[in-house]
Amino acid sequence: MERIALTIPEEYEDCRLDKCISELMGEKLSRSSIQRMIKNRELTVNGNPQKASYPVTVDDLIEFMIPDPIPTDIAPENIPLSILYEDGDLLIVDKPKGMVVHPSPGHYSGTLVNALLYYCGEELSGINGVLRPGIVHRIDKDTSGSLVVCKNDLTHQRMAEQFRVHSITRKYYCICCGNIKEDTGTICRPIGRHPVDRKKMSVTEEGKGRRAVTHFKILERFGKYSFAECTLETGRTHQIRVHMASMGHPILGDLVYGNQDYKGLGQILHAGILGFQHPRNGAYLQVEAPLPPYFTQLLENLRRS
Repeated sequence: MERIALTIPEEYEDCRLDKCISELMGEKLSRSSIQRMIKNRELTVNGNPQKASYPVTVDDLIEFMIPDPIPTDIAPENIPLSILYEDGDLLIVDKPKGMVVHPSPGHYSGTLVNALLYYCGEELSGINGVLRPGIVHRIDKDTSGSLVVCKNDLTHQRMAEQFRVHSITRKYYCICCGNIKEDTGTICRPIGRHPVDRKKMSVTEEGKGRRAVTHFKILERFGKYSFAECTLETGRTHQIRVHMASMGHPILGDLVYGNQDYKGLGQILHAGILGFQHPRNGAYLQVEAPLPPYFTQLLENLRRS
């Protein structure tokens, strides 16, 4: 068991208890796990249980325990991995399009975690529980590209902190619908759960979602479509997909956020560049996952047309 003690900083004054802890813990603990602890009175504020909606106050002391991971029943599978970088603490993989990152209802085999359990054995961090060993962040099933995997809990904790403070370099490449007129731009619009469809995210009013910032640069134009590089300043769920759709330029093939073109491919979105301070030695490490064949072939087709 790991004991956690958090003191609420000034910027979280009056924030909901569950939301505040979720943001302070980052990828280390899911919001559903936090809400479950609150409901079970396993989390205290200044020594007393509180509701999830409790408005926190500066210097409130939040205390709870994170249980030790239990052995996973997820089966290792001999699935080939494209490894961009590896050392004793972590590896960076180039996840293929169509692969789910970790097991979930309906996806208990063929995931990246199944492949990692075969490749790494017991050399994976256990902080994120039995279904997500080694996983400190994720990308969507139909998004390809670079993803870091942690081999031990120290690495996981230090990487989670970098994700929490948004100090990691993350550049994505996508093809968007429409001719985006600006060469560069920044989208700064909060993102929260969709008010009707809970499986989707959406741009929200200020104060009702989480801060989300995406910087984009147009690399090439094809009249009907635009090839763009998007740099994440924050890392919200579906951030690039939601932000580009909010501009009226949804990502090509993204059926969820409004485009039916090339729908058989899924969204044309690739996590290209990932850079961060190495959690062991502090040196800056950056890797690039090359554009996959499905992406480069589509670019060539658009250039010819």
